[in-house]
Amino acid sequence: MDLQAFRDLLTPAGQAVLAAAAGSDLSESGLLTTATRLREEHPGGPVAAALTQARLRVRARAKFGADADAMYFTQAGLEQSTRAGVAAHRARRFAAYLHEDSPDVHPPASAGVLDLGCGIGADLIARARAGCTGEGVERDPLTAEVARANLAALELDDLASVRLGDALDADPAGRAAVFADPGRRTARGRVFDPRSYEPPLDDVLALASRAPAACVKVAPGIPYEALWDGGDGAPLTGAPVEAEWISEGGEVKEAALWLGGLAGDVRRRATLLTPGAPAVTLTPEPGLGEPEVRPWGRFLYEPDGAVIRAHLVAEAAARVGGWLADPRIAYVTSDTLAPTPLAAAYEIEDVLPFSVKRLRAELRRRAPGTLTIKKRGSAVDIDRLRRDLGFGGRSGARRTGGELVLLLTRVGRDPVALLASPAR
Repeated sequence: MDLQAFRDLLTPAGQAVLAAAAGSDLSESGLLTTATRLREEHPGGPVAAALTQARLRVRARAKFGADADAMYFTQAGLEQSTRAGVAAHRARRFAAYLHEDSPDVHPPASAGVLDLGCGIGADLIARARAGCTGEGVERDPLTAEVARANLAALELDDLASVRLGDALDADPAGRAAVFADPGRRTARGRVFDPRSYEPPLDDVLALASRAPAACVKVAPGIPYEALWDGGDGAPLTGAPVEAEWISEGGEVKEAALWLGGLAGDVRRRATLLTPGAPAVTLTPEPGLGEPEVRPWGRFLYEPDGAVIRAHLVAEAAARVGGWLADPRIAYVTSDTLAPTPLAAAYEIEDVLPFSVKRLRAELRRRAPGTLTIKKRGSAVDIDRLRRDLGFGGRSGARRTGGELVLLLTRVGRDPVALLASPAR
């Protein structure tokens, strides 16, 4: 979809085609029939653009909920955009900082947030809904047009705007804060090296550091050593920075670097988001040493990925009175069951040396209805193991037993298999 095709989609004729496409069969098998019918019913209308947009809206519901049906997307813009729940969490932090009665907020909140590389506008939207004005800068003309259309569609264009431009040419002077979202995808896929972001992360941080406060979105897999080198400073900025890893629904979605007035008094944080519930945050506990290393207890806790990314496993272990079976593996174990949102809990039923033959015999004896396989510190191919154990394809559908969880890990150099059930 090019820029003119998108603009045609915003016309009354384009909106009529889009509305018709939304109620049609958009599956692969029905797409050709739908396209043919729409071209007959709407001659001269932007049918191809409408079908592309309607299908993107269906995919976008997982990120944006009901808003997706009113929003506009590009393929790349949807893939890199922030999920609505994560953007709202971050927007609340911006709002709390910008609206606090503090002399440290210079310029005032009315100066707004400069959004560098705003994409389709997901964070602009969330901040506007939180009461923060702002301006987005986007260098791709189509993406900038899509962002403007989204602000208008959600009736937020009086609080935020978008202009065409290069993020590195933007001047944060006079702005209350900066938000930046450098590109982390190329035609070949995801980019993991921060120096290969577009623009490179060090350039973005240098620009963002010129504002009184800033937040830079990064990939959750950013190398931990790239942020700290044995101290509280961040080598990339030369100043304190807080890194926050965020998970939603049990999956790590992204990380963010907070600078200046937006940085808290901790260097790292794990935030767990659950729809309809308050956010749960874990930060380092001063004076807390490494967890004790002891044999397996009765329960195993699998810390949330954000907790692991933030190097806060020791804090999570302390919350459940737990320890580690291996100092290098982030599986916490304990003899007590302590309800916690920080980790999934399993009751250990058996601990076995890893052996496919022995596991197959044990599973035949137990005949579980479902088998979930997890691993940490193991090189085993889970899909192949599932087939070797007789649980590939539909083979598990005929079993009537309960739920069983197989956790593959190691203690020292010894591979271990734990048979467990979800703790209730």
